[in-house]
Formats: sequence, C-alpha cells, structure tokens
Amino acid sequence: MARPTDLRDPPAWLGHPHPRVEGGAKVTGTAVYASDTRLPGLAHAALVTSTIPRGRITGFDLAAAQAVPGCLRIFTHRDFAGAIRPVKHLMAGGYANSGHLPLGSDAVAYAGQIVALVVAETVEAARAAAARTRVHYAAEAFADGFDAPGAEVVRLADLKPEHHDPRIGDADDALARADVAVSARYATPIQHHNPIELFTTTCTWDGPRLTVHEPSRYIGAVRHGLAAQLGLDPGDIRVVSGLIGGHFGAKLALAQYTAPVALAARALGRPVSLVASRRDGFTIANYRPESRHDIRLGASADGRFTALVHEAAVIASRFDPFAMEGTDVTASLYACPAIRTDERAVRVDRNTPGPMRAPPEVPYLFALESAVDEMAVALGIDPIALRRRNDTAADPISGKPFSSRSLMACFEAGAEAFGWATRDPEPGRMRDGPWRIGLGCAASARPVKISPATMRIHLGADGRATVATAHHEIGNGITTLLALGAAEWLGTTPEAVTVSLGDTALPAAGLSGGSSTTTSLLHTLAQGCETLRARLAQAAIGSGPLAGADPATLRPHAGDLVAPDGRTCPLAALVAGLDPNGIETVAAFTPEGPEALEAIGSGRMALGTGAGGKAVSWAFGAQFARVLIHDETGEIRVPRLLGAFAAGRVLNPLTARSQLTGGMIWGLGSALLEETILDRGHYRNADLAEYLVATAADAPQVEALLVPDPDDGVNPLGLKGLGELGIIGVNAAIANAVFHATGRRIRSLPIRVEDML
Repeated sequence: MARPTDLRDPPAWLGHPHPRVEGGAKVTGTAVYASDTRLPGLAHAALVTSTIPRGRITGFDLAAAQAVPGCLRIFTHRDFAGAIRPVKHLMAGGYANSGHLPLGSDAVAYAGQIVALVVAETVEAARAAAARTRVHYAAEAFADGFDAPGAEVVRLADLKPEHHDPRIGDADDALARADVAVSARYATPIQHHNPIELFTTTCTWDGPRLTVHEPSRYIGAVRHGLAAQLGLDPGDIRVVSGLIGGHFGAKLALAQYTAPVALAARALGRPVSLVASRRDGFTIANYRPESRHDIRLGASADGRFTALVHEAAVIASRFDPFAMEGTDVTASLYACPAIRTDERAVRVDRNTPGPMRAPPEVPYLFALESAVDEMAVALGIDPIALRRRNDTAADPISGKPFSSRSLMACFEAGAEAFGWATRDPEPGRMRDGPWRIGLGCAASARPVKISPATMRIHLGADGRATVATAHHEIGNGITTLLALGAAEWLGTTPEAVTVSLGDTALPAAGLSGGSSTTTSLLHTLAQGCETLRARLAQAAIGSGPLAGADPATLRPHAGDLVAPDGRTCPLAALVAGLDPNGIETVAAFTPEGPEALEAIGSGRMALGTGAGGKAVSWAFGAQFARVLIHDETGEIRVPRLLGAFAAGRVLNPLTARSQLTGGMIWGLGSALLEETILDRGHYRNADLAEYLVATAADAPQVEALLVPDPDDGVNPLGLKGLGELGIIGVNAAIANAVFHATGRRIRSLPIRVEDML
C-alpha cells in the first residue's frame, strides 16, 4: 500500500485490503499446526469408543490388541478411575466441552464415548491395536431424539437459570385478532463442524510440569480445566495452540481426550500424541443439534406485524445443563407489539451439543425468515417491502435503541446489485428452458459480542514491534489485523511487527468465539499502543526538535514522531533514550469490568455485549439467492449468492470478504447438503464421503458487499465482528427461492432432490 506523502497525515493500514501475514506459510506448507509437533520419544495414541448408546462395560478382551507389534499399553477406566476429576461445561461455569467424566467409570452415556486409549510406537500400530480391542457391554434402553421414548423435555429456563423467554403484550390474543396469520413448523438437522484439521493433542511432562500442544479456541480453559481435572497447579501447565486449521465452534475449551493422553504420557514417561479420526470427531467434540420451531406470525392487512409466537425445542445431553437458545434474536428483529417465546430442551442419550458458527441464528432465523416470506406471499407484498414495513429503530423487547440499524440499507444495496427488480412475484413463472428460476432473500443479524483481554506490546529501538497475547489464529486473519493495527498506531509497517498468539505463557485472553476476536483484541491493542505513544510524546517534548509541543497532537509515522506543524523526531532515538532494550506495556481491556478480566485469567467465560448496555448493538445483512430447479430431475442448483453486510468498521476488506463469502458457501451447505444421519443413537455418516459439505463448485458466483455502518455507540473503535454473519440467513434465502421457483414450501432442512419431485 502506498504511504501518504504528507507527514502530518499518519498512514492508514487499517481499513485497506492487505494479504494475510501468515498466508505465505500456509500456502507453501511450512505453517506449523499442533499435530506437527515432533518430540523425542514420541508415542502415538488411538481411541476406542463405545458401540452402544447406553449401558455398562462388563469387560475387555485385550489380548489381540496387545499382540500388535509396537503396542505399548491400553488404558481404560480401570486405570484412570479417580485420577480424573469432573469439571463443568464451559458455559455452565466450568472449563470443558462436556461435563461427562472421561474414562471415569464403566458407565456408557452415549454412542462414541471414549472407553479406551491405546498407545503404541507408531500411529499405524496404535490404530491397529485399537481396532482389535474388544469391549463387552450390558446394553440399556436409550433415547436418541425428539420423539424417542424416554426423552426428557425440560423448559430451558429450568435447565439454565439465567435463561429468560422474551415476551411482551398478549401474543395469543393478538394472533386471534390478526387480519392474516401464518402458522408452521420448521426443522433443522444435526450438523457437525468437520474442520479440516482433526482433533488432536500432544502431551509431554518435564517433572511436575505438563506441556500440551493442542488446537483450541480457548487455551485458558484447557489449562485451568486440566489443572482441576488432574489436581495440578495451573502454573505447572502450559498449553500451546499455534495456527488452527479451523474450528467453527468446535475445539471448544477442554476436550474429553486431553486428560487421558496426559495421564498416559506420565505413566509411560514419554510424550504421547493423539490425532483422532474424523469418525471419532463426531462424538468426542460438539455439534449443532437438531431443532424444531413452531412459528405463528400475525399481521394487519397492510402488512404490519401484530403478533409473533416462537416456540422452539433443541436437543441436549443428559449430563450437561447446556442447550443453544435463540429466541432473543428472533423476538427482537422486527417491530411487533405482542411477542411470546418458549424454548425447551429435549435431553437424550447423546454427546453434548455445542456452538457451531452462528449457533442460534442459523436455525432460529431459518424459521423466522421463512415465516416472514410466507407472510409476504399471504399478503401479496414484496418480501423486502414487508421487512421494510416492519423495520424498527428500537428493540421491541427491551425498548432500547439499536446503536445502528442498517438492515434496510443492506437490503437496498443487495437488491440493486442482485437485480431483485427483475423478479416476477408470481411463483413458478420465471424459467430458462427446462429450469425453473427462483429468487429469494432473507435477513442476517447477529448481536455484537466483546470480551476482556490482556496483551503485551513491545517497541524496539530498531523500529520493530511485538504483539503477544494468549488468543488464537483460527484462520480468520487476526494475526494480520494485529500487525496492521500495531503498524498504524506505532508508526511502523506490518512487516516490522511480530505477532505471537496461542500460548498460555502469554498474557491471558478469552475464547475465540461469538465474532468477538477482533472487537476484543483490537481494542486491547489500541489501548496498549496509546500508552506507548504517550510515553514517547512525553519524552519528546522535554527537549530536541519537538520541545514544547502538545503531546496530545504528536503522531507516529514512518519511523518518526510527527507534530502538526511538520517537525519530526526519530522514534528510534526516543525509544533508545527511554530504554535501549525497547519499551513495552501490558494492556488490559475490560469492557465488562474487572470481574470479567478475572474470569479470563482463570479460564472461564466472559463474553459481553457492545454499547455498554445503553443500546442494542447488532451486525446486519441481507442474503439473496438465485436457484435453478430442473423440471424432470428435480436437480437443485444455486448459480448465485449475494450478501450485503453492515458490520461496523471493517479493518481489512480483503479478509472480511473472505470470511463472509466462506460463510455464505457454508450457508448453502446448511440449506441443501449438511445433515448428520442418526440411527439408534449412532451417527452413521461420520466421514467426508457421506457427510456432504458445500464446495466452490456448488456456488459458482458468490459476492459479499460491505455496506457502510458507522457506529460510534457500539464501542470506541466502532467494531462489530463479522466472522459469523455470512452464514446467517442463507438457508432461508435458498428455501424462499425454492418456493418462488416451484410454489413448494420446504420447511425442513436440508432441501433434497426428492423434495422437488
């Protein structure tokens, strides 16, 4: 990027496209991931998982497994019972992705539960021995889904005391008096994250000190959770999580396999590495649970919403008080005077669900945005016009204003670029030979999240800077943003900035999730850079070329500290004068107060919202889909997706568009392809051969528009985060386009060819 020639104008690295600083290592294969860790004497582990959904282990037959050349030892609950202590789920005040105790007893709580850990000299030997391990069970009756006998239905408010079902007015009475009403049930399936990098850990001991190399979205929780599980001092545990090959909500906090691998490494006196199979990844980690949504929407004859009822049910495990919730978003998206919501969890004998990119919004807004489209058809109103008619500047539940509300700006920009005006409103009339054409749209919306963080920033006399924090590079480009921010705020270049992430030896930060990474870390960086700039300015005004200048007006630029009148002083001289080794600070960003900072220091959750509680802060988008459906075969094609997004200040348009278009393609998969098949408690398509994911070939033309969204109220830098925004609403836009093409309303995902025949 060309630097400005006017020395009074600091360079603006932020806000301009910039390639990833770690991109070269990734495309050349030199990037190092956790499973690339090679330690002297490294042994390899493989998992044995349960083949029944519920019951007890009655015995093991290990002879054939132990006879495999290179097999070192097979660990079961008999080895670890009492050695691993229980910890709670991360979102229930604990540290783990599941409160189920790994290898804690002979009880089997779900199919795919870890029942043994095999360790051998090689990966091949470990897997061969695991395949020969025989486990004997006494099976018990189980419930695996919504309608299974024995499934326990509980109010979400009873399962999670902090949950409240949003409601205002008398929605049932308003529905009875509505001029037009829509009532339907919508359903979404089980889906699994399937990151390309598998679930893995490598554990090694140095006396009482444990080092864990593991991809995780919250290494602080891994550290403190392991300490609680194994009875260790957290100071004796180091967790290293460098580049992460995707998590999308998986790799959540402390995994089920880490403590057993750590104990195996201690028992054998050598490092042990586990790279779980993709099939195992379906049960040792989390997933998006299936959901059901009963939506009743009432409106006046002129299209004003008068009533909304959203009753939802999601699957939960027997042993964790955790279930995804989402009516807080659907209840607040549009103006409506009477709203009632009711969320329930159905507890079954399965592993615990967890966040999957845009956890509640993807299923919950599929239901609402499909219902809004049905209402538009019933009223004979254009779907965008109906949304405009029910736009609102304030949250209908709390009455608080939105810090910015750019939903309709997104629809307007998207409609123009997409060519919405060419759409024939009558379903089934647009054609291209044997192909029926459908155009559909839907809203995207997501509340802003922000977390406390700490960060060390160092500026050397050579002009190089270092930024270090115990957060994670998950592929979202945060390394690049931190380099750009430090370059802009310290007057250097991105190439002169070293970013260190993913190590509990660094200053503590929160989890990677909720689209909170940029909002949290860039504010921490800005605060730390401001501290360093203030030190430099104070040093500069005492003597030399900047003597007597107003320190508040001095700005770093291209290696100098610059005054508004053009006077300059080399930063290197100022830094060296303060400390020849460079100057540094540890910044602490505390948007939710000191208690939240203490929480991340102990590995617990601490996600807050923007605008300090004075306003409601959301990011918005509008999704558009063009579908083609063949008359004879029912084949469904999506030749074009377009999204327009308003997400506050965008710091790197290049990586922002990558995040958004990637999410849109994943949203296509959510609509047409992704579904984990459940059969008697087992996930039957637990591989990438039969679990279908969208590829670039499935969406030939995908475009993300960035709609200006200045928002001074959300936080000091006007950041909202956009990592999850791109996937939201795509499934509804495609389903609505399918209806426009065929006149068939598909309310259960994924939409298949057979639905078209």
